Amino acid sequence: MSSLKALLSAPFHQFIHKDFHEAVAKMTLTDASLFLIVHSIDKSGIWPRLPVIFGILYLAIRRHLHNEYNLFKVGRSPVGIRFSPVDHPFRTADGEFNDPFNEGAGSEGSFFGRNVLPVDQKDKLLKPDPVVVATKLLARRKFKDTGKQFNMIAASWIQFMIHDWIDHLEDTKQIELTAPKEVANQCPLKSFKFYKTKEVPTGSYDIQTGALNIRTPWWDGSVIYGSNAETLQKVRTFKDGKLKISCDGLLRHDQDGIAVSGDVRNSWIGVSTLQALFIKEHNAVCDSLKKEYPHLDDEELYRHARLVTSAVIAKIHTIDWTVELLKTDTMIAGMRNNWYGLLGKKFKDTFGHVGGAILGGLVGLKKPNNHGVPYSLTEEFVSVYRMHSLLPDYLDLRDILAAPGPNKSPPLSERIPMPNLIGHKGEQALADIGFSKQIVSMGHQASGALELWNYPMWLRDIIPQNVDGQDRPDHVDLPALEVYRDRERKVARYNEFRRALLLIPISKWEDLTDDDEAVRVLEEVYGHDVEELDLLVGLMAEKKTKGFAISQTAFVIFLIMASRRLEADRFFTSNFNEETYTKKGFEWVNNTESLKDVLSRHYPELVKKWMNSTSAFSVWDSPPNSHNPIPLLLRVPQ
Repeated sequence: MSSLKALLSAPFHQFIHKDFHEAVAKMTLTDASLFLIVHSIDKSGIWPRLPVIFGILYLAIRRHLHNEYNLFKVGRSPVGIRFSPVDHPFRTADGEFNDPFNEGAGSEGSFFGRNVLPVDQKDKLLKPDPVVVATKLLARRKFKDTGKQFNMIAASWIQFMIHDWIDHLEDTKQIELTAPKEVANQCPLKSFKFYKTKEVPTGSYDIQTGALNIRTPWWDGSVIYGSNAETLQKVRTFKDGKLKISCDGLLRHDQDGIAVSGDVRNSWIGVSTLQALFIKEHNAVCDSLKKEYPHLDDEELYRHARLVTSAVIAKIHTIDWTVELLKTDTMIAGMRNNWYGLLGKKFKDTFGHVGGAILGGLVGLKKPNNHGVPYSLTEEFVSVYRMHSLLPDYLDLRDILAAPGPNKSPPLSERIPMPNLIGHKGEQALADIGFSKQIVSMGHQASGALELWNYPMWLRDIIPQNVDGQDRPDHVDLPALEVYRDRERKVARYNEFRRALLLIPISKWEDLTDDDEAVRVLEEVYGHDVEELDLLVGLMAEKKTKGFAISQTAFVIFLIMASRRLEADRFFTSNFNEETYTKKGFEWVNNTESLKDVLSRHYPELVKKWMNSTSAFSVWDSPPNSHNPIPLLLRVPQ
């Protein structure tokens, strides 16, 4: 059979990059034909210019191929009797009992999965030295921003999501990195210590070791609820289903000054502000449900409100945040199709989910689909979401007592260095700033750009924290640590990463970037061997698609996992209904389309006075989106 497949795929070889011949030989004839379509488009570079409907088709084919060939199970599947979803019509504290065939899938302490097979780099952990890479290619020279496209709320949002999804279990053994002489005088830390990622046997022959996720990777709001019963106990009031929040609309703090919320490790006030907002959202849902259903007790109110609030967060990320990150008509259509399908919101609100994933969207499917691989987030997902370059050097505080200026812009009142806004010091600062001033200030400030030489210098000497939010004694150089982490966790380097994702690899530095200085420094650090290029550096150096704030390489992982977070979760598929959410709760989710809606619900005067933009994630003084009479699916990129 394999020889027959090889014979049938041979005619494709003349049209396909040589590095993909082996991969294509393993595909079915149908998949090989589909790959030929996307590969031809990739070679011509025309995907961003395709009419929207054809761009959507390209993405659908790519997603199919990646679901077939870029989902790898880590760990053994349980053997035993499946549980009944009827017994667990709610999200559990630790993420268990979501997948009826695998009760532990997506739970706290489950394995990170893989999109690309592990590449052992034990002999290359320091080649080239991570501190040299960080110093010469990542460290910020001068702050570069994203213009009006992406603001500091958007930068905080993705950190808010990371605190919901992923964190690695560490070993008790420490590693020390020392700055080589050639760069030592440019490094805030001459050496630093950190804990290894704990490597755990999987009990499987294919991928023999892996890492454990100490957060729940489901879209379950664990950033405000926690990833286990112990944390959940701390954040709940046990009255009317509500969560704890201060009377000033900010997070409460314990006797040690640590914020009381679902995840408080390695945070800053941008994340704390969003946690406070969605605790208010949860509590507002509780009030609405109690009014509508007075018979519901505390536990029932909490469970329903958590379902609703988690779905609101997922929806905002899907059809609001993402379309600002990837600001093209094709991506607006693609993300709305994920939620509503080609038939659109009006049809779905009226008739419900009809016609499978294409017509009705992923949300509301009759049953979850994990494509034969237990749900998890992946090591590669972690790697492409290394986005600390979004952070600036200062937060520009605005005077919200003044009259609005042009386009509802408030005057600048103070610039606060970012190191003053992280950890315990940051929580104290936020108490003085207040929610309204903080959210307006972030709304009117552009985020950093994901490019070379734009990683904040202040993150090169930062205090990491334990899981409980307590400071550790050893400072770390974060960009150097991130380079090391990818190697330690066996994440493929940039070129091999692209090959595995069926993306054409680079053969010379000029394929990666048009910047002559970047080419020179890349050669200085990596020599002429493009295969040695670290993934993080490649993602920052890569030429961007017009409208994209991230690289195409990172986008492909996003394409796989953004859909998977929805379609593998029964609370977004078979249990996304009035019976599970309640009629009132289901309406709450369906009527919320954006972060602007949530802010307007809790701070209507603030939004009216200070937000000129259509999305809360673009800079607030930017003009609202203009009306386009051409239906979205019929548009052609300009």
